[in-house]
Amino acid sequence: MNLTKHVQRDAPGLGGWDNAYGRALHRRQRSVGERTRGRSKDMSSTTPASEGFVPFREFRVRYRIVGELDQPAPGRFPLLVLHGGPGAPHDYLDPLAALAQSGRPVVFYDQLGSGNSDQPDDPTLWNIDLYLDEVATVRRELGLDRVHLLGQSWGGMLALSYALMQPAGFLSLVVADSTASMPLHAAEVNKIREQLPPEVQEVLNQHEAAGTTDDPAYEEAAMAFYARHICRLDPWPDYLLEAFERINPQVYQTMWGADELHITGNLKDWDITPRLGEIGVPTLLLSGRYDEFTLDEQEVLREGIPGSEWVLFEESAHLPHAEETERFLEVLEDFLSRVEREATPGA
Repeated sequence: MNLTKHVQRDAPGLGGWDNAYGRALHRRQRSVGERTRGRSKDMSSTTPASEGFVPFREFRVRYRIVGELDQPAPGRFPLLVLHGGPGAPHDYLDPLAALAQSGRPVVFYDQLGSGNSDQPDDPTLWNIDLYLDEVATVRRELGLDRVHLLGQSWGGMLALSYALMQPAGFLSLVVADSTASMPLHAAEVNKIREQLPPEVQEVLNQHEAAGTTDDPAYEEAAMAFYARHICRLDPWPDYLLEAFERINPQVYQTMWGADELHITGNLKDWDITPRLGEIGVPTLLLSGRYDEFTLDEQEVLREGIPGSEWVLFEESAHLPHAEETERFLEVLEDFLSRVEREATPGA
């Protein structure tokens, strides 16, 4: 779904979302080169960063390390970040790079088919098994022997599945804005859409029934949901807008569906709820009050994962790392540091 294609149209019944999104889009009218230089300059003035590729099967996966992977601060271990989508670049998680200022390396990568990694034109590739293999490959190639793992949205589902493999050197798990069950999530999303204005629901239902979810009217109606349950900021940050623009539709549609409201991809039956008790590492759950991944979904995770902690961000939807950045980083760093103190007696 191309969220920027029709954002400046007037859409009756959608409230102020189109104006907020349009203003954000207008504010960011500068070249990709300028945006990239700006981000690199900001990072280099505070914390060293490096980029490169790791081989994965016959392809290349792009990574970015913020901080000194070879020389972390004493008692600090790297945080490996799994982005959402599926098919989005990692850039929308850029605020997490600030964790490196305390001496903790933060490792991002674009999953195959996303961002600056190779993007083969082959829908048969896109499934969770490929991405589990990719996580293991990135860890091996970058020497991430002991590591914390954070997954956001779809990345949280991937992180949960990876945790069930009981990998060695896995210090902790952070699941941000995610779920243990896609059937449950689909049911929860249907409850949320029933709270949208009737005229918006009518447009959504009409086009889903007709199979015309690529129609501009459907895209505009879906944005009413996005403005309430994805990001409530006005305007949206540049890094978020750019990430939405760069989602690989083949990956997203193959695994998820037409959009967040219409789940038809190969993840639609994914459900690890019965296995949550097998996760034995310290686990932190993070979500927003208005998140599309609802409070009931977080309760399933909290009750299922032994000893897990859950922090709710009251002013946020699906992206509390962007909507309440300062508190998000404080909560995350506190959790990681506590895990490290317990793993390294005397630290």
